Amino acid sequence: MLKCNLSRIMGEKRLKISDVARDTGINRGTITRMYNETATRVDLDVIEALCRYLEIGISELYQLQD
Repeated sequence: MLKCNLSRIMGEKRLKISDVARDTGINRGTITRMYNETATRVDLDVIEALCRYLEIGISELYQLQD
């Protein structure tokens, strides 16, 4: 199972979903689903934009859990 760490990362950086959506151009609903870990599908473009914006690697955004 994949775990999305977006909520933790955004909390550490004190970012709001609306800020990230505005700054990245990513749909707010997409970010909300990732934040709440309810997203079942995410485009690679979205992951790339988030990683660049948050200045993190993919392995920091997603982790494989047993």
